[in-house]
Amino acid sequence: MRTDFAAVAKLLASPARSAVLDALLEGRALTAGELARLAGVRASTISGHLAELTDGGLVTVTAAGRHRYYRLSSAEVADALEAFSRICPAGPARASLRQSTADRSLRLARVCYDHVAGALGVALLTQMREAGWLADGGGPDFEVTGPGARALTGIGVDVERCRRARRHFARPCLDWTERRPHLAGALGAGITSALLDREWLRRNGTGRGLRITTHGQQSLRRTFHIGDLQAPQPTST
Repeated sequence: MRTDFAAVAKLLASPARSAVLDALLEGRALTAGELARLAGVRASTISGHLAELTDGGLVTVTAAGRHRYYRLSSAEVADALEAFSRICPAGPARASLRQSTADRSLRLARVCYDHVAGALGVALLTQMREAGWLADGGGPDFEVTGPGARALTGIGVDVERCRRARRHFARPCLDWTERRPHLAGALGAGITSALLDREWLRRNGTGRGLRITTHGQQSLRRTFHIGDLQAPQPTST
C-alpha cells in the first residue's frame, strides 16, 4: 500500500493553513478568531481552513461553553511538522529589528508542541546522552538509565509517569534550525514542564519562543553542564 503524500500536501499548500499549523506548534489551544489574526485572513474565511485541517486529521477541536478551541491532533503531528520544516524554505525576510530578534530567539529556544527545540533543545539531548542519562534502547526511543532517572527526578520530572503515557516515550526529533535532534516524546514534554515550573525557562509572550532566565542559566550549567548559549544566525536554506 502506497503512502498518500498528496492528501497532506494539499492541506499544507495554503499559506493560511500553513500559518495555522505553525501557530498551533506552540502547543496551546487557540480560538478561530486568534488563528485568523495569526494567519492574516478574515474570520469568515478561517472556518473553511479549520474544517479542512480537522477533516484531514491534523487539527482537533474542543468545545468549551460558547467557545471552540483548536489544537494539533497529536504530538506525532507536531513531530512530523517540525521534521518537515527542515526541507521547507524560510519565510519572507523581514527587515525590522523586532522581527530579527524574534527569529534569533526561536533558534535559541522554542517549544515544538510540548518539548524544547532550538539550540537549547539540542544541547539538552546532547548533554544527557554524554552524561549517560539516556542510552540507545535498541529501537527508535531512548532508554533512561539509573543515574538519568535519579537526576531527572531531582529536577521534578516524573519519569515513570512519562513512561506510562500513551505516546512515544523518548524519541529524537530532528530540529529544523539546528539540523540535529532534540528530545521529543513524553519525556521531552516532562522535562520541558519541569523547566517551566522551576522558571529556568519562560515563554516569550504568546509565541513559540522561550527565554532562559538568569536563574535558569545558572541551573542549566550546574545540572546539565550547558554553558551560555548564543542564538545562531539564520541560515540561507
